[in-house]
Amino acid sequence: MDSLEALARLETRFKDVEPVFAGLWLEAQNRLTPAGQEAYLSAARLLGKLGRGVEPMLVFLEEWPAAATKVGEGALPSLMATVQLLQKSPNGRAIAPLLQTLGAVARRLPTAAQLQLYFDLALDLMRRTTGSIHGFHQTQPSPALPEFFHQAPNLLGWLSLVGLRNWVDYGVRNHGHHPDRQVEYFRLQSPDSRAVLQRERHGTLLVDVDRSLDLGLRALWEHSEPLIPYSTLRLEEPRPGQAVLQPYWDAQGFRLPDVLDAERGLTGIERYRATLAHMMGHRRWSTPLIADNWSPFQRMAVEMFEDSRIDTLLCRTYPGLRRLFLALHPKPVEGACDPAQQSCLRHRLAMLSRALLDAEHGYQDATLLSFVERFQAALAPSVDGGEASSTVMAELALSYVARTRRPSDQFAEVFFDDTVIDYRDDNRHLWRFIEEGDEESSFDAPPTAQQQELTGLPPRLYPEWDYLTETYRPDWASVFEVLHPKGSAADIDRLLDKHAVLARRLKKLLDLLKPQDKRRIRFQEDGSELDLDVALRSLIDFKGGSTPDPRINMSHRTDGRDIAVLLLLDLSESLNQTAVGGEQTLLALSQEAVALLAWAVDRLGDPLAIAGFHSNTRHEVRYLHIKGATEPWDDNVKARLAAMQAGYSTRMGAAMRHAAHYLGAQKADKKLLLILTDGQPADVDSPDEQMLIKDARQAVKELGTDGIFSYCISLDPQADAYVSDIFGHQYTVIDRVDRLPEKLPELFMALTR
Repeated sequence: MDSLEALARLETRFKDVEPVFAGLWLEAQNRLTPAGQEAYLSAARLLGKLGRGVEPMLVFLEEWPAAATKVGEGALPSLMATVQLLQKSPNGRAIAPLLQTLGAVARRLPTAAQLQLYFDLALDLMRRTTGSIHGFHQTQPSPALPEFFHQAPNLLGWLSLVGLRNWVDYGVRNHGHHPDRQVEYFRLQSPDSRAVLQRERHGTLLVDVDRSLDLGLRALWEHSEPLIPYSTLRLEEPRPGQAVLQPYWDAQGFRLPDVLDAERGLTGIERYRATLAHMMGHRRWSTPLIADNWSPFQRMAVEMFEDSRIDTLLCRTYPGLRRLFLALHPKPVEGACDPAQQSCLRHRLAMLSRALLDAEHGYQDATLLSFVERFQAALAPSVDGGEASSTVMAELALSYVARTRRPSDQFAEVFFDDTVIDYRDDNRHLWRFIEEGDEESSFDAPPTAQQQELTGLPPRLYPEWDYLTETYRPDWASVFEVLHPKGSAADIDRLLDKHAVLARRLKKLLDLLKPQDKRRIRFQEDGSELDLDVALRSLIDFKGGSTPDPRINMSHRTDGRDIAVLLLLDLSESLNQTAVGGEQTLLALSQEAVALLAWAVDRLGDPLAIAGFHSNTRHEVRYLHIKGATEPWDDNVKARLAAMQAGYSTRMGAAMRHAAHYLGAQKADKKLLLILTDGQPADVDSPDEQMLIKDARQAVKELGTDGIFSYCISLDPQADAYVSDIFGHQYTVIDRVDRLPEKLPELFMALTR
């Protein structure tokens, strides 16, 4: 289905959708299955008919393909169900912020189950904070809900779902009847909001350390597996001593808790490493067993012996793991369980597991000591390489069960203290079933998305700085990039001829700037001049009947300047105005100045990229490539420059971040971003004029952190009121715009001297 057919399926009359839909549909085709594409269009069509304007539809079209890549296409029904519940309540205005932050939330909660818990938490917040008349009809929208959605990406960067639930619960309980205080709390502006956030901010989030853990798997095991978090948030409380959910692995990857606290002297990442090591040990040394004819007691015993075998082999391979295992493995107290009153099955197995791992366990039970000896004998280095097998452990477990079975093992009251070994997985991989039954685990279906060939450039999403809350709005601006259309290269040649006198003066300056430390590169088939020594040698070989060396040329390379420059042009509508005191438009003067600059830089040999930008709301920031950094100054570039047109608005921060994406990839000691503009950052969807100014200032800070020097050349006589706020002292205001063709190349030379 092409983009025109897909657009027709949306059944929308919103004019803002059509200019950007082709790029958005390309992104959807690349990321979604055919069925997912149908659901994508259906959901977008529904959002367009909610009566809430174009914003929900546009935001969904931008955010969902990337979010679906993380959480799976199966999460879309849950999302739409949440949207419908918001629409049916007085909280319809919260739909847009929910969708806007969906991509960032999905990166922090990359499973459908976690995302569903997030939706449930949001709906519970809505239910508890939506106002009603006499307790019957809900008519007052929740003051907290939109702010909660706006802050959700930041909150999930600091908190687990459990911590987020506790933070939300505190805000509702203490500010549920005070709308203004709710807004302050959920906007992270009140002191108690930040205090509770700090209190709940503990543990190590898996999404923050998954790259480090993956590198460890690659280095130690030569293996890489997706690390998939599951939430520790549960509505019901677990029984004392019982784990809510243990780690496990399946066809999709390793499933690990979304957060782990520091415990028993170990950090959260060390606990993750212990768990991953144990699961990798199972993958290397364990073989599945048929489970149909085993009793629950027998299976528990087999799993315990097999886990202990894996830990023993791991400690032999990587001795440093023993410290982690001993710290995390509980040490049950001998005699703590009364077999006359409780089932001591778990207690006996945990004691035996500790004794198999810890030579200094100190237990005195004769049966336990005898099975420790048999276990060690089975894993002796002299017996089958010292690795034993899962089958040997099963036989040992059956013998243990026969020796230790007691009638009290069937008691309903089970002793749990110090029996949960939480770094070990749940061993579902250890069992195979001949007959299907209730005991099999239902794994998530493997992804079936067919990656299609990328034939264009979908939009890139960039954050935007909100100076009021001092936080980023994630994935806020959509940047569409395209190669600038061509005009007539002869028009640029005429502009250069017009400024021939200025070009001659610039050439003298260029000769002074050109590096003198040229390096000769010999033995080239194609070069700038003939290498006489090699040419004579080749001629002698030819006369003597030998095959001559064809590499008879040489070239020169300049090593004195190592700089990369990107010139970013503001192509907003205001450039169509006539310059003060002149007859040319600002666009025409900018065109002449850029042509002279490109000509001058070409003479210097520095890499120069040129791009333009303008915006029509945050959903459509256009970035137009005019010249690539390695592209020569030729008729193709001149033709693009000749076709420059101005229109729309100036969303500078998003364009600067996108320019930095390319400039940062250049290998140069100095990287310079030159911004040529005629006015302050502004856009039609940003009524607060300070918002985009502060965002541009934040972008300058970001670029500086990445080693990119930003410098602004402003054609606005009133620029001093705002340009210093954005660029500090890194700017020049050209009051006489007619001198721009002269000033721009000279300014470049001064900055790159």
